[in-house]
Amino acid sequence: MNREPFRALVVGESEPNIFTRHITHKSLDDLPPGDVLIEVYYSSLNYKDALSASGNKGVTKRYPHTPGIDAAGVVAESVSNAFRPGDEVLVTGYDLGSNTSGGFGGYIRVPAGWVVNLPTHLSLRESMVYGTAGFTAALGLHKLMQHDIVPDQGPVLVTGATGGVGSIAVAMLAKTGYHTVAATGKMEEKQFLIDLGARDVISRTDATDTSQKALLPGRWNGVIDTVGGDMLATAIKSTRTHGAIATCGNVAGPELRTTVFPFILRGVSLLGIDSANTPMALRQEIWQKISTEWKLDNADRLTSEISLDEVGEYFERILEGTLKGRVIVNLKR
Repeated sequence: MNREPFRALVVGESEPNIFTRHITHKSLDDLPPGDVLIEVYYSSLNYKDALSASGNKGVTKRYPHTPGIDAAGVVAESVSNAFRPGDEVLVTGYDLGSNTSGGFGGYIRVPAGWVVNLPTHLSLRESMVYGTAGFTAALGLHKLMQHDIVPDQGPVLVTGATGGVGSIAVAMLAKTGYHTVAATGKMEEKQFLIDLGARDVISRTDATDTSQKALLPGRWNGVIDTVGGDMLATAIKSTRTHGAIATCGNVAGPELRTTVFPFILRGVSLLGIDSANTPMALRQEIWQKISTEWKLDNADRLTSEISLDEVGEYFERILEGTLKGRVIVNLKR
């Protein structure tokens, strides 16, 4: 195989708490030990990548570092019998891009237990349209279904609906027949959300209660929450009897101010989503559904593509909450 240096985004700490980013060349020897060496063709942008690239020590403990929690590509070398050179594969979650050199470089080396064979009905590019965001959205849908939240019972709310997870959740819920309500702080993107399948679009203000009441009239049969904070607290006390909320984000804050009343008076279920550490059997099941019955017909409407050289300028947009939909990174551009 080609042993030439490969291009990668590297985040360095030039002084304590002073971080810089640049595109440079790395060698395979710079990569950590692992079972499978993968040539990366595509990655994608996620909130966690922006945190790592900004020097967040809660995400990445040691610098210099190459972020990128998603990667799709071709196996170059493998000491595991489960994979052979030439296999098309993807990696999302685990420690990739956090403290293990990630998908914003031309190669990654990872444990075999992190690697998923590319599903038959997905291309490498398509797999990164979903990436961690799509996988997380699909886990949310899976958990709601496990709790008998079915389409004909009432509306399902998606918070942070224009973001990566939220936009795919809107489209995936709509595809599977749910009455999907999208909550967003960007009402100027209402048509974007309707095009994805949202039946109703409400503002962030309408989805956030300031009355301090313990319970509100039941509006939602289910919720996929991507933001946390007060919007999650409002969703909990606005969920109908025996409804369920799947939650996966904290961009609106990690604190949760609520009471036990939605849980003990309405039987509401709060379901946590940890996509990074999803067991492999469930991970493979979810990716199979993403590639078949949950595969989106309108994925291009929520996707833009950039090169590795353009990645840096998008981090602030992610942190500011101004990025719309999904951004994939083509490592071959």
